[in-house]
Amino acid sequence: MLILKHLPISSFNENIAYVHKNCIYFDAKDIKTLAKVEIYGSSRRVFAFLQVTEDERIVRPSELALNNEAFNNINLPVGAKVTVSQVLSLPSTVSIKRKMLGNILSYGEYELIFHDIISRRYSNMEIAAFLVASGSFMSPPEVLSMTEAMVGEKRISWGKDIVVDSHSIGGVPGNKVDLIVMAITAAYGLPMAKTSSRSLTSATGVADVMSVLCNVDLDETTFKKLVRDNNVAVANFESLGIAEASNIMGAVERNIGVTQFEHIAAAILSLKIEAGITHLVFDIPVGLYSRVRNAGEALHLKKLIEYVGDMMSIDVDVVITDGSEPIGAGVGAVLEARDVMKVLLNKDDAPDDLREKALFIAGRVLEFDPKLRGGQGRRVAEEILNSGRALEMMNKIIHSQGKSSQPQLGHLTKDIISTISGTVKNIDNERINAIAVLAGANKYKGAGLDLFKKIGDYVEEGDVLYKVHSINSTDFAFVNSAVEDYDGYAVVSDDFDGDYEEDEDTDNDFEEEDE
Repeated sequence: MLILKHLPISSFNENIAYVHKNCIYFDAKDIKTLAKVEIYGSSRRVFAFLQVTEDERIVRPSELALNNEAFNNINLPVGAKVTVSQVLSLPSTVSIKRKMLGNILSYGEYELIFHDIISRRYSNMEIAAFLVASGSFMSPPEVLSMTEAMVGEKRISWGKDIVVDSHSIGGVPGNKVDLIVMAITAAYGLPMAKTSSRSLTSATGVADVMSVLCNVDLDETTFKKLVRDNNVAVANFESLGIAEASNIMGAVERNIGVTQFEHIAAAILSLKIEAGITHLVFDIPVGLYSRVRNAGEALHLKKLIEYVGDMMSIDVDVVITDGSEPIGAGVGAVLEARDVMKVLLNKDDAPDDLREKALFIAGRVLEFDPKLRGGQGRRVAEEILNSGRALEMMNKIIHSQGKSSQPQLGHLTKDIISTISGTVKNIDNERINAIAVLAGANKYKGAGLDLFKKIGDYVEEGDVLYKVHSINSTDFAFVNSAVEDYDGYAVVSDDFDGDYEEDEDTDNDFEEEDE
């Protein structure tokens, strides 16, 4: 047996074990490639990937050192005695090789793959191989099998016929809408179990924005109590212990830059089903610089989601909306929370686009109530917002979940100005999101971008397009360099004679669905 040691090293969701090359337990010199080991010293077993060192200051021959992830998982004290055994090739990897060859995998194969992923038996490299292989081609029935396998046995039960939620995959064109929808829906009386995430591919996630206002790290017991007491609660899904496979794979997807529509459908629907949602409005913003770039892609994703939703008995209303530019005026948790509260307070300077989209989505959610006729939802949603009832509900949510201490907006600022007079023709969502991330928005609530101009606005030379906010000097230096290369705004001058041409694949013709 070896003596357990903790090395305070984070390895981005990878369990890593370290042994000395002269380890007394086995001959580490014989290990030539990345080796998986199983570590156990109690009822809980942990799988990790072995690294060998020659430095006894890191680990001695009698010790086994674990990084942060592995040490937290094994839940044993430093100095405990542990046993280590090498793990042979996993049977589930055969299915990944079959997928690489273009085969369709069964529910059982996906179930075994996700079991091994959740058990941390896969390295990030192996997860990446699975994501790339499964992203190359998946039939709708296969996406259904993946979704069913991701859901597994764990589901929150509410004992109600209707429990609603809304979800946007839009990033900067969609993020903060859900919080206004949540307040309106709960004020109306429909139960909403709002599960949300922290920043994934965007500068912020819904959970980041709501955490500016209140605590979102709720356990399942607290989450269920708040929904039953108030008709609503919003929780970071990681704190609920659901969607484990999706969370692990999402981290790898971000690193390799691969996101497939089939994975999006399976991940989001499995999360909502695990959370006990019976009725879901699924928002697909479409724009040249959005995740979904044209009507063809949107319709493909819409049909896929509808098919899987039907087969898994969740009522899904998929709406296709305008994602041509960031919604509201803020990108970053504090700035987005400001936008949300301005709409709920019915402020004169509340972003009109955010208000209108929130009313549209809320109207669709309210129409899950059989008592409302089609088309009445938006009118009812507007009445609730204008009356102040949505604001009262938001304040109730904040009080019930525990009000957050108010974070400060980043003090390091830079104005991004227009170098010419003209009209804003395009705003690159991807670039705006990337600039916000560089400013630190995915790490600090107070970092982000305050946008002053929208598509169609006229600007004079020297007008401020947006203001950058950073918290620390390193992020501020990075973002200053980035905006000098490309600030994300396309302004066309007054004396421009030619036709303005967008990039390739500009098939963005679609109609926002009627209310």
